Amino acid sequence: MSRWKIALVLVGLVVLVAVGWRLLGSSPGTQPGARGAGARGNSDAPVPVTVVPVEQKDVPVYLTALGTVQALNTVTVNAQVGGQLKALHFAEGDEIQQGALIAEIDPRTYQAALDQAVAKKAQDAAQLSASRSTLKRYEELIVKHFVSGQDLENQRQTVRQQEALVAADEAAIASARTQLGYTRITAPIGGIAGIRQVDVGNLITANGSTGIVTLTQVHPINVMFTLPEQFLAEVRSGQSEAQLPVTALDRSDAHSLGQGVLKVIDNQIDTTTGTFKLKSEFPNADNALWPGQFVNVRLQVRVVKNGLVVPSTALQRGPEGSYVYALQDDGTVAMKSIATAGEAGDNGVLIASGLAAGDKVVTEGQFRLKPGSKVTALAPGEAAPPTSEEELSKLKDGGQPHRGGRRGG
Repeated sequence: MSRWKIALVLVGLVVLVAVGWRLLGSSPGTQPGARGAGARGNSDAPVPVTVVPVEQKDVPVYLTALGTVQALNTVTVNAQVGGQLKALHFAEGDEIQQGALIAEIDPRTYQAALDQAVAKKAQDAAQLSASRSTLKRYEELIVKHFVSGQDLENQRQTVRQQEALVAADEAAIASARTQLGYTRITAPIGGIAGIRQVDVGNLITANGSTGIVTLTQVHPINVMFTLPEQFLAEVRSGQSEAQLPVTALDRSDAHSLGQGVLKVIDNQIDTTTGTFKLKSEFPNADNALWPGQFVNVRLQVRVVKNGLVVPSTALQRGPEGSYVYALQDDGTVAMKSIATAGEAGDNGVLIASGLAAGDKVVTEGQFRLKPGSKVTALAPGEAAPPTSEEELSKLKDGGQPHRGGRRGG
């Protein structure tokens, strides 16, 4: 290599070294001592976190499912005799009492049939009366040998036949009276009237396909839902001891629509879905539940006595499962693996193992933690203290210090 090329390379190296030295020298806090002290200060600064103790209390255990509201009874009111619809005595959507008059069919034809049956009975009864009188005379004359025994027996048979005719007439009267009664259609159950299916003046037939109106009984009312088969033993065990309470919630789980009890566990498991059906019953006094409505169902299967509960915000999830940060006596935190046993209310988690009563867990600020981190334990809602000289000076001057770290899970 020529001398001028070697000289050019050396000059370039000198320039690079000079520029680098100048840049390093102009950066604040680049002295080795300062850098080391800063790093140590940041690592040793306690992290402000919210800490709560593990609570011990009786915890109800719930199973949740999607349910469908179903009327206790649903009846399509139909005519049992044909004829012209004379009148309707209900308003759509009204609650109708059992036995209340719903509709009337023109009764004239059926009234005439009843009158005819009554007249026929009167005719046959008159003939029977005459035959009985004749029989009585024959029984008196047979003693004097004025009539033969054969005539007496024939008269007795005549009386028996006419007695049978009168009995048949009575049955015909009862049938005609029943048919006449069917012209007044009454509510077989109490319930809410739906939309009418026929108007006044139309000819209707007995047991028509559409009916007149549908009644749905909503006091009480049922809620049907399903659960996975692995919960069958737990539900049956709870049901054998007492009626299990059931809560119906709206679709957002924000409002309770009613409190009921579990009534029936179906007698088989659906092999296609691996679930079993359950029926619950609700008083539904305020009509908050309506047939066909979808609701969220919460079934209480048991109560855990003296269960350990932590806020759901304390629960963290990692590759090896669930864990929490627990506060140690030396002011540091340790990662503890836990096993959960279900929800405890709206914002709690029931702990099966991994914690003990009196332990304290971090509920806010976990994103800045690692095992062994020093922390400043704060109560829920408590503000973190200042964490730097600058913040302390601002606090002395009446300013607002910059809080040491954002609290949050």
